[in-house]
Amino acid sequence: MANPLKKTFVFLGLADEEDYDERYAPTAAVNTTAAAPRGGAQVTPMRPTRASKGAPLPSAMNEIVTVHPKAYADARIIAENFREGIPVIMNLSQMTEHDAKRLIDFASGLTLGLFGSIDRVTSQVFLLSPESVAVSGDDAANTGEVDRTFVN
Repeated sequence: MANPLKKTFVFLGLADEEDYDERYAPTAAVNTTAAAPRGGAQVTPMRPTRASKGAPLPSAMNEIVTVHPKAYADARIIAENFREGIPVIMNLSQMTEHDAKRLIDFASGLTLGLFGSIDRVTSQVFLLSPESVAVSGDDAANTGEVDRTFVN
């Protein structure tokens, strides 16, 4: 009784030692010794190209999504749109300060993970732009328009 599968069937009471049939045994032998690859492991580039990610090209962008989240659970809507390569404007004016900070932390991680960027438009409005979208204009933080007490 050297077969571990047979031992398991017998232990669980699904088969007797004498009645064990070879129909439960594996039909093909499994090679447990895999040959090590020669020349080292294949390395994947850290920053994928746009063509490999399937992200839309800047000329193909035709929409921007504006989200007015009321609770942290609305982060899913933001993430799904951003993952599709659509820029997202988050207006956090309807959220509590605690939930708004959590959502900003989430959005920061989302943009970092997908090589995008997050920009503050006003004190409670943020723009999440994918890697394929370039954002230009005056920095709101330099104009004095932004209240720095909202987010550290």
